[in-house]
Amino acid sequence: MTVVSVNKDAEALSFTIVAEFDADVKRVWRIWEDPRQLERWWGPPTWPATFETHEFTAGGKAAYYMTGPDGTKAHGWWKFTAINAPDHLEFDDGFADEHGEPVDDLGITHATVKLEPLDNRTRMTITSRFDSEEQMQKMAEMGMEEGMREAIEQIDGLLGSN
Repeated sequence: MTVVSVNKDAEALSFTIVAEFDADVKRVWRIWEDPRQLERWWGPPTWPATFETHEFTAGGKAAYYMTGPDGTKAHGWWKFTAINAPDHLEFDDGFADEHGEPVDDLGITHATVKLEPLDNRTRMTITSRFDSEEQMQKMAEMGMEEGMREAIEQIDGLLGSN
């Protein structure tokens, strides 16, 4: 099992998912820094992602869309706020319109990714922080937990193929 825990903390307005992988920290880091590898796991299998831009530096931005089974495209963006290779990454995360312009409907979340060595394995902790309880509830209703679990479960296959 890749995902080892999920914690929703309404008081702290946070959602944390922890996963472990049979690869070292540097290898797991590459799934974040390489947009072609991100495309192989970001988003549920039925909503694969395509990264149009991916400026992997502090202050850089990423723009992507996920394509649903019926061809519907859901656009998103990230703004990298901290990158400390190979074990710490932070970014603001939001939705966008079809032109890649940010939309405010669901607000912005702030994600923190930590990679920690566990013998020859890696523990990855992703914490998303929300601006409000309402925003957190809306994201839960959209299936954030299921989507993140499905996305992360794809990483083992990616790590085993490279």
